[in-house]
Amino acid sequence: MELPYHPNEELESVITNLLALVDDDPLREGLRDTPARVAKAWRHWCGGYRVDIAELMKVFEDGAEHYDQMVVRKDIPVYSHCEHHLAPIIGRCTIAYIPDGKVIGLSKLDRLADAFARRLQVQERLTSQIADALVEHLQPLGVGVWVSARHLCVESRGVQHTNSETITTALRGCIRERDAARAEFLALARS
Repeated sequence: MELPYHPNEELESVITNLLALVDDDPLREGLRDTPARVAKAWRHWCGGYRVDIAELMKVFEDGAEHYDQMVVRKDIPVYSHCEHHLAPIIGRCTIAYIPDGKVIGLSKLDRLADAFARRLQVQERLTSQIADALVEHLQPLGVGVWVSARHLCVESRGVQHTNSETITTALRGCIRERDAARAEFLALARS
C-alpha cells in the first residue's frame, strides 16, 4: 500500500495541531521548528512504502554453483513503528536462505529488512514479509527469518515491562520442512 504524498506544509500543520493539544504553547522557542523536523522524520521512518522490492531484489545467477548450504545475515538492525500506537519497535533480524542456483548481494538482505521495517508494522507481518519476498524473488530451497525486538508501546505505556523481547520466526521451504535445517537456523539465530 502506497501512502498518499502530503506536502511538507500539510504535515507540519498536522504536527502543529497535535502540539497544540499536548502543550500550552506550541509556538514557543523549543517547539518552533518541531513540525518541520517531525514531518521529515516520519517521511524517513515510513520510507519503506516507497521501496520497490522487486527492484531491490536483484539476484545473481553466477554465484551459487554447487553451493547448497545456508547463507546467513545475522543481527541486522531493525527500526520500525507499531501501527497501533505509532511507538518505536527496535530490534534485530537474522535472515537465512539456502540457494537454488541464485544468490543475492548480502547488503540486499539488510535493505530488504529495512524496507519492510520502515512501514507501520506489527512484528508478525514484518517477519513474514521478509521471508515471502525472498521466496518470491530468489526462489531458494529454504528461507528462515528471526526477528527479536523491543516494543516501546509495551515498555512506555500500558503494562510498562522493560527488558523483554518479542521473538517471531518465518520458516519456508526446506528450512521449515527439514528438522536438521530448521535446527541449524534456529541455533544460529539464537547464538
